[in-house]
Amino acid sequence: MKKEFSACYDLVVYQIYPRSFKDSNGDGIGDLPGVLSELDYIKSLGVNAIWLCPIYKSPQCDNGYDISDYRDIDPMYGTMADFERLLAAAHEKGIKVIMDLVANHTSSEHEWFRQARSSRENPYHDYYYWAEKPLTNWRAEFGGSAWEYNQATGEYYLHSFAVGQPDVNWTNPKVREEFKAIVDFWVEKGVDGFRCDVLDHISKDFKKGMRRNGPHLHEYIKELFGRDHLTNIYTVGEAETTKESILATCGQDRKELKSVFQFTHFFVGRKGKYTPAPHRLDDVKKILVGWQRFTAKHDLLYILLTDNHDRPWFNSRVGNDGALRFESATDIATMVFLLKGIPFVYEGQEIGCANSHFSTIDAFNDVECLGYYKEQKGLIDEQKLLEQINFGSRDNSRRPFAWDGSENHGFTSAPAPWLPYATRSDEINLEKDTAGEKSVCNYYRALFALRADREVLRRGEWQQLKRFKRNCFVYLRTLGEEKILVVCNFEKAQKITGLPEGKLLLSNAKRRLGANGEYAPYECAVYDLK
Repeated sequence: MKKEFSACYDLVVYQIYPRSFKDSNGDGIGDLPGVLSELDYIKSLGVNAIWLCPIYKSPQCDNGYDISDYRDIDPMYGTMADFERLLAAAHEKGIKVIMDLVANHTSSEHEWFRQARSSRENPYHDYYYWAEKPLTNWRAEFGGSAWEYNQATGEYYLHSFAVGQPDVNWTNPKVREEFKAIVDFWVEKGVDGFRCDVLDHISKDFKKGMRRNGPHLHEYIKELFGRDHLTNIYTVGEAETTKESILATCGQDRKELKSVFQFTHFFVGRKGKYTPAPHRLDDVKKILVGWQRFTAKHDLLYILLTDNHDRPWFNSRVGNDGALRFESATDIATMVFLLKGIPFVYEGQEIGCANSHFSTIDAFNDVECLGYYKEQKGLIDEQKLLEQINFGSRDNSRRPFAWDGSENHGFTSAPAPWLPYATRSDEINLEKDTAGEKSVCNYYRALFALRADREVLRRGEWQQLKRFKRNCFVYLRTLGEEKILVVCNFEKAQKITGLPEGKLLLSNAKRRLGANGEYAPYECAVYDLK
């Protein structure tokens, strides 16, 4: 095991979407004092790190992923003093703070771009990509052409995402120096790491039609994060996740990133972004098994996750968010978070949040799904189009956290939040969940307490059992003489036999049998074999 990676296995990261977590001042928008007020709750989950989605100054064209000032806090979230108080309080409680670094693009209102678009002779002009005519036929991720005309210079600029998110030109060494200085600014503040947004986009090759993973990607990442004073900073990239690219970015002695997200299993149950597809949890298992073997072979860190701010809820897509919501949510959590890797939990998944169902597009804010709605309106039946939006919108996981069952769900004192509450917030909220016999949150607490207590679940080797048996996932974690058995049944009840017996440590059912025997749909159990 790489020495600098060893401590990473102790991490349990909780992703916070700040505008939807907790509002402290009654304006309907979550903020940093709101996060500060709930650090004890976060700590109670067994979490020891938080990842904050962008809190920088921004016109909010893409909910903060369009940054106008990398060194200041957006007033909707508070002040730099608020951030510094949050950072100090988190550290006092043993919680690390990971920032979201958006390096592929800025806001069109960033001072660099204001200057760049004013004149071809402006010193900042080469901070971005310009062309007399579009160099490619690329479509922007949020719809339309990726090239936008700029009247003042008579040129087009590249925006891989929204029009208000112009791509930064990393071939310019001045740009690279700017981002090194930005990283250093926050490290000097005391932050513990960075999640790097669409980092593989920072190198492009227009001649070969490569909008990401271009020829200079690795030298740029190494220049940014391979510096000696950043050795102890944790980094995780949102980037292309082929085995080759992960080895190139996170391999032994690369001095680039410590880890990258792997999203292959996120596409199970979806045909494109807005259409459900036939699936089984066995499809997810197959993908997880492949990555466990690959990362073990190459001594790489693996990120354990099912949810984030860019996807509708995983349990709604591939599990059961109906009558067996508790069983399904806890079974999936056990299956994923007891594998070898670093758990990432997204706010709300720990109470079993589920997708919403709205009858009007007015209930949505997500720039991506609004662009899709605009493109498809009139081409698809309105009701069917809204069904697609309800299924695939990123707003599913971005709606305000429901702390309780009151009218405003404990999120804000404002008459209405920035985005309508999830349609099942009366049913699915923290207060109701933790008071119930079947509490997803309390199960998460027990799961992460077990992981923290047993080093074998953090650093132990992984081995699959019952490889060819369908509708279940059975594996061992082993460290020296310690052995822990994890059994996760899937959609159908069945008998599982031929397993070693041990002491029951955790189960999402009132299991009286040993490891061998009948398992109900989505039943899971964890056994100590020593």
